[in-house]
Amino acid sequence: MQKITACLWFDNQAEEAAEYYVSVFDNARIKDVSRYGEGGPGPVGQAIVVAFDIEGQAFQALNGGPAFSFTEAVSFVIDCASQDEVDRYWNALTDGGTESQCGWLKDRYGVSWQIVPSVLGQLIGGPDPEGSQRAMQAMLGMRKLDIAELQKAYDGG
Repeated sequence: MQKITACLWFDNQAEEAAEYYVSVFDNARIKDVSRYGEGGPGPVGQAIVVAFDIEGQAFQALNGGPAFSFTEAVSFVIDCASQDEVDRYWNALTDGGTESQCGWLKDRYGVSWQIVPSVLGQLIGGPDPEGSQRAMQAMLGMRKLDIAELQKAYDGG
């Protein structure tokens, strides 16, 4: 059992959001849905908490009401092995959401994500300081990260 679980606070879209997230990732599933009964603070049958897993990471989606909303102060980083994977997650999570810079986005629920190619650390922290600086500058000008362009910048092209 995982000791720490991320809990995402939604107004009333917890179940909808959990279903969306498990549709985006291949290795994801809803584990449990707790629902309001008679006399609860929400409509009978509405989800209170939805437990779900994404790539082995446990999450909870909570219908907590409108008191809180998401900010960029917390984000989830998706490590991507290829440009196809970057493109897939970027396209899925920006559908109804908003793009930002440097691989950051907000999905349709306002949750922040970073879509990061695995090679990024090698390019912006590689053994060639000038190449790393060029790759960093290239990244700063991007929304969705482009591995070929980052590599080209690192190589001096």
